[in-house]
Amino acid sequence: MSDHSSRSAPPSVSRRDVLKFFASAPLLPLGASSALLTACGGITTKSPSAEYLATSFTAMAASTLADAAAMATTAVGATLNVHYGDNSTQAYKLAYQPFFITGEQVPDGKGGTVLSGGYFDIHSHPIIDRSVAGKERQFFSDAPDGTSLLALSNPAVAGIKGKAVFAVVQFEYLTRDQLGAATDKKNAYGTLPSPIAVLTLDQDQQTGKLNLIKYHNVDTASAHGLWITCGASLSPWNTHLSSEEYEPDAQFIADNALFKKYSKNLFGDERKANPYHYGHLPEVTVNPDGSGTIKKHYCMGRISHELIQVMPDNRTVLMGDDYINGGFFMFVADREKDLSAGTLYVAKVGAGFCVDPYALGATLSWIKLGHATSAEIEHLADTLKPADIMHCVKTDPLDASYTKIFADGIANWAKLKPGMEKAAAFLETHRYANLVDASMGFTKMEGTTVNIKDKIAYSALQNIQHSMVRNDPAWRASTGITINKAIVAGGVFAHNLTGDQKDTTGVAIKSEWVPVKTRALLIGEDIPPDALGNLANPDRIANPDNLKFSEKMRTLFIGEDSSMHVNNFLWAYNVDTKKLSRIMSMPAGAEATGLHAVDEINGWTYIMSNFQHAGDWSGKLHSKVKDQLDPLIKANYNDRFGAAVGYLTAEPAQFSLSKK
Repeated sequence: MSDHSSRSAPPSVSRRDVLKFFASAPLLPLGASSALLTACGGITTKSPSAEYLATSFTAMAASTLADAAAMATTAVGATLNVHYGDNSTQAYKLAYQPFFITGEQVPDGKGGTVLSGGYFDIHSHPIIDRSVAGKERQFFSDAPDGTSLLALSNPAVAGIKGKAVFAVVQFEYLTRDQLGAATDKKNAYGTLPSPIAVLTLDQDQQTGKLNLIKYHNVDTASAHGLWITCGASLSPWNTHLSSEEYEPDAQFIADNALFKKYSKNLFGDERKANPYHYGHLPEVTVNPDGSGTIKKHYCMGRISHELIQVMPDNRTVLMGDDYINGGFFMFVADREKDLSAGTLYVAKVGAGFCVDPYALGATLSWIKLGHATSAEIEHLADTLKPADIMHCVKTDPLDASYTKIFADGIANWAKLKPGMEKAAAFLETHRYANLVDASMGFTKMEGTTVNIKDKIAYSALQNIQHSMVRNDPAWRASTGITINKAIVAGGVFAHNLTGDQKDTTGVAIKSEWVPVKTRALLIGEDIPPDALGNLANPDRIANPDNLKFSEKMRTLFIGEDSSMHVNNFLWAYNVDTKKLSRIMSMPAGAEATGLHAVDEINGWTYIMSNFQHAGDWSGKLHSKVKDQLDPLIKANYNDRFGAAVGYLTAEPAQFSLSKK
């Protein structure tokens, strides 16, 4: 099937309605090599009456040391092709436009500046890096992650010349402090409370370019601060749905030195932070003045939240679990557009699970874990200690009243206290899901997104290994998740969605968007080290993380968090033509983050994309490139302390698909 055959919008959709595609503007280097951002050739003007038909991408080549400069920055060599009903095609060369590199001073909207990605304590005071005497400075993140782009009907921000657009950006962690950088030691991960910011952007109505005019740091005190915010999504009601990844293990919190440092940085006291306040789902509402408010939902399971997806019913939420021995979770809210109360479920995988994209796949059934309100679970978090809920040990107690389970790949023996089912379901979700015989065998199920037209959801499995592999120490046959050999490069799975489903006790699930079958869609390929050092086939996805689906483009966008590609890539997969196209390369050692496909804001289309921890060198993967690329990356990104927040755009400047 040719690229032209993809149908991404009905015939009634006009060129003006669908695309002015990808905001274009003269591009600034901002830490990137300006030589990479060269204008493409001329664009042929097509009949203004032609109907939009489809999009395709002409892929860029994989990384090569012949262009080391490109490997050390955000390289975009792809072309977006827009196809019309009159058999014409219009092509746009893509490029990357950062809003800022973290650690830069950016406008605060009040005539001053603020440090982008800067860290603050519970009282909104800057947290200072004092690791090197005489070089004290505010900590700032090298790991921007989940990003949502949105518009409001009543913006009220001064200084807007075009139209106000807002972006919410969260910062997952800091890799190393200044002393750690000097020794190349990763010593800061998880020790600082994650910042989250609202960006006010001035959208040029002639070009679609987004200019940053205000950076607002959201006060997270009402949510007890934030812990390792990773992927994010935009809710159907226009709020930013954040995440708290790798929930601190409350049962063994006394042994968690990292969490004690986090508590010290946030509260000034290493004993004050309550582990049960973290591992939940924060939601940010953007206000018309460009500020933001936050609330945390405690009733959606305390798991390794990554990138959730709300279904079109405004109630059903699908959630991956970035965890070894993880589950596939679903939450059905009591009311539309309100995640403060609802029912939590976890999947049970039936026969047929495999990694063959041509297989039918495995059935899914759903175990009800419980119903609760957010306020109810927050109260339990405030008043209960881990020992009140269950007793858990890491050595066999030789007591039949305990159940052997695996938590993040580690054997545990757990015993639930009487009457503590609800507390366990929402505060010890991983362990409780094991106790009720859920399929807790997935490894690092990360981003989740939805194809509404086809009623298919997609989930990224960063790795397919450990608890998924037969006879691995963490594998259990009872999960139904069984493969014979690990695929470290991971893959993307597709889930068929439908209604009229019942849980495993026979009670109706009040949703028309329930996953009932899961199957492999795209699978990576592990390889011996190639000439560049890649450990996975560079022409296939490896370690997928962020996922976002564009309804109009009929395209699944995939961002990598790979320890197997020398450069991580951003991919576009057309679900109709089955064509996979590489469209962007991150700096070597950097993870692709912040993915958000935006079909239309004021007539313009964007793909948001960030990266984190450039030059995070990994053993044999980077042994062939490190010496050449390390000085380039340090020069581009503030000695590796900086990372980009931005979006994919197009060249040349000032173009539109609407009739002139």
